[in-house]
Amino acid sequence: MFSGSVVPVSWYLILSAILFSIGVAAFLIKRNIITVFMSIELMLNAVNLAFIVFAHRWHQVGGQIFVLFVMVVAAAEAAVGLAIIIAVFRARNTLNVDQVDLMKL
Repeated sequence: MFSGSVVPVSWYLILSAILFSIGVAAFLIKRNIITVFMSIELMLNAVNLAFIVFAHRWHQVGGQIFVLFVMVVAAAEAAVGLAIIIAVFRARNTLNVDQVDLMKL
């Protein structure tokens, strides 16, 4: 039978902070557009984890609704972002952030 052990809220928040930190580090360090894109998604998911933890802790549905909204925005961002990445690659033949400058010919 389930013993009722509960993981403390602080552990979830620490995990969320670690995931967000990894996303920020990857965003600042990596030069590939796809890696930068994935790090933004990782940061969004880390924030979603924190929202879910607080919504569960305070028994509020608002945090879960906000997570659903963030997931919808992330899905739309993924579709539009990948289309932009494909267009940039076709125009410049590179995905390196430093080499992609659409204002120059």
